[in-house]
Amino acid sequence: MARTSSIQRDTAETQISLSLNIDGTGKADIDTGVGFFDHMLTLVAKHAFIDLEVKAKGDLEVDNHHTVEDVGICLGICLLEALGDKKGITRYGHMYLPMDETLSRVVLDLSNRPYIEFRVPTDKDASLGFPMSLVEEFFRAVSFNLRCNLHMECLYGRDGHHISESLFKGFARAFRNAAENDPRQTGVPSSKGKL
Repeated sequence: MARTSSIQRDTAETQISLSLNIDGTGKADIDTGVGFFDHMLTLVAKHAFIDLEVKAKGDLEVDNHHTVEDVGICLGICLLEALGDKKGITRYGHMYLPMDETLSRVVLDLSNRPYIEFRVPTDKDASLGFPMSLVEEFFRAVSFNLRCNLHMECLYGRDGHHISESLFKGFARAFRNAAENDPRQTGVPSSKGKL
């Protein structure tokens, strides 16, 4: 069965169309109006091997917050839907991701219990007009709508762009590992029989 999903979400602040295929090849077609964010989402598609299409129009005259958070909501919803009943998946994923002087660790559990622990310096901007707190808001929206337990930590690093890039790539790789089918797993990977 194809692990795909799509959503159209319209609010007074944003209009978002997002579609994805978990078992893709890493193709990305991203246009959110926020260049740095487009770059980060393209990295997610590439490193998770997800085919991802995102078209977003938001109130960028206010700031980037609503667009970034609402794309995170849509991405989380679609990833959860595409995973289906989660039978046969690995469930857990982790990645240490270096980016020049930066090293980040991302660990996730597709547990159906949403939680995020974000241990990243917030005194740096990821990019001009893109504070690190907005990176946190994006991943909070993803984790709560994907209903996953997500831990992200910058072990060390100086450049905000590098820190952000290591987190987005780390999430992509960790999700890819967790969503992969485990040939030894015949049902849901939980002793409770349900996630």
